[in-house]
Parts: sequence; structure tokens; C-alpha cells
Amino acid sequence: MSIRIGILGYGNLGRGVECAISQNEDMELAAVFTRRDPKKLSILTTTAAVCSVSEVQEWKDKIDVMIICGGSATDLPKQTPEYARYFNVIDSFDTHAKIPEHFANVDAAAKESGHVAIISVGWDPGMFSLNRMYANAILPEGSDYTFWGKGVSQGHSDAIRRIPGVKDGKQYTIPVEAALEAVRNGENPELSTREKHTRECFVVLEEGADPTQVEQTIKTMPNYFADYDTTVHFISEEELQEKHSGIPHGGFVLRSGKTGWNREHSHLIEYRLKLDSNPEFTSSVLVAYARAASRLAREGQNGAKTVFDIAPAYLSAKSGEELRKSML
Repeated sequence: MSIRIGILGYGNLGRGVECAISQNEDMELAAVFTRRDPKKLSILTTTAAVCSVSEVQEWKDKIDVMIICGGSATDLPKQTPEYARYFNVIDSFDTHAKIPEHFANVDAAAKESGHVAIISVGWDPGMFSLNRMYANAILPEGSDYTFWGKGVSQGHSDAIRRIPGVKDGKQYTIPVEAALEAVRNGENPELSTREKHTRECFVVLEEGADPTQVEQTIKTMPNYFADYDTTVHFISEEELQEKHSGIPHGGFVLRSGKTGWNREHSHLIEYRLKLDSNPEFTSSVLVAYARAASRLAREGQNGAKTVFDIAPAYLSAKSGEELRKSML
């Protein structure tokens, strides 16, 4: 029997989830729920319903897992605990500092309703988190390093677009190659924020805007650019669309450690992602964990979970026997 999936929110992430479901034979998209007018929303899956979020409770027994595709700033803190009352849910909450608080809120709601809720699923948090944990368990004496990019930071790009005089813009996070190589060489460097990443901005100005003022505003923006070496390029709207319309991303997780009685042997663990589409890859991770949520729910489990709590076999459509034969 197919796992019936619901999608709440149909932006870049929701569209990616729809595509990912089409690649998994044990899943089907049951419905998309939107805050927009459903009659004006066109989706790719002809067999799925398009509904208003106001109708969501009517689907309580028709959906196995609801994938919540809202934003971490304001949507998910409210939506995930709310919809965990009615469904098994997955989200991609990525505000690292607030994950413990979000987990507690979702856990209370999911346990009360008897549902499974897997939070903070994606690549960071998510796949990067798993690799940091595995590496720490294997090399307890060592140092962790995470580098992001080269890729588009959607939050930073949005911050640029909110500056007066800016018509449009994209921002790329770029690892400092010298810092990355120092880690790979086993030097165990202590790196500041500025030493790990640079930021590159491509900006389209409103007519009459002062480029000097805009550049200064970007480079001194606290929490976004002030702690980084930042380069600002002013380009045309046509060039932005032609060369910067995608949403690529990726990065590296590394751990350098020592083993041996006298710590005489050095080791490096490295995990890398290179993504053409940040939201589509994140969506694919969400869909794999939706399979896990469905299986856990059938086993009678409930409450909030993270990627740390899910056995790898729960993510795969293959049986245990198939996994042992083909991948172990």
C-alpha cells in the first residue's frame, strides 16, 4: 500500500517534494494545501487534490504523513506543533539555536495526539548533523569543521532585497579555500567566522539609487555581512536572471582526529554535498524521512524525533534483506 503524503505549502520546497514523491514508487501525493486560492494553483500531479489550509482537518484520516514546507522564522514554530495534532509530520526547521525549544513544543503536541513528528530534516540540519555525530563517535579526540557553499543563501539574499534602493539581488556563501585545505592537511586550525567563508553579492539597483550607500549598508549589516569579507557587484536585471536564477548550494563536514595509545596516527573524515538545487535536495531528504515516519507510526511510536533517532534502514524502500544483500 502506498504511503499517502500531504504537502502543506507549495513554494520551492513544496514543489520539490512533489517531484521527489514521483521518484518513489511506494508513495503517492494525496493533496497539496495552500494559503493561496486553490483554484489558481496548478500542480504537476494530476491525481492529487489542491485544497485550502482551512480544509486540512478534513484530511485527518486520508494522509499518512504531512510534509510541512513553511519557513523557519515564523511558519514552522506554529505549524508543526499545530498539525502534529492531526497527522504524522515532517519539517525542515533550520534555526539551529532554537531546535531544542522547537523539539519540546512539537514533542508535547505529538505525544498528546499519538503521532510521530520528525523535525529539522534536510542537509544542515539533517545530513550534515548525522555526519558530525558519526565522526564524533568514531573519533572522540578531534576537531569539527563545517563549510557551506559555494551556494546561494536565501536568507541573506532576502536581506539584500530589503535594503532601500535594491530592486533584486542574490548572495553566495563561499568557503575560503586556504582554510579548507588547512583542515584537510591535518593542521587543525582555529578559524574565525571571517577566516572560514566569504560572501559575494550580485545586486540590481532601483533607478536613482546610490551604489556607494547600498554597498556600505550591505557590508556593515550585523548578523549577515559585518563579520565577513564581502564583495558587492552591481549588475543589470537581465544579467541576474541569466546568470543567477538558480538556487545551488552545498558544503563540507570534516572531522580531524587522532588514534593510537600515544595519539600517533591522524585521520580525516570528510563529507561533501554539491547541489544544483538546494530546495529539491532538501525535499528529497524530507520524503525519505516521511517513509520513516510512516513506519514508526505503524509500529506504535509517537512524539518528536530528529535524524539522530531514526535508524538508516527506515529511510529506504528496500527491505532489510535487500539492504543486507546489495549495500552492506
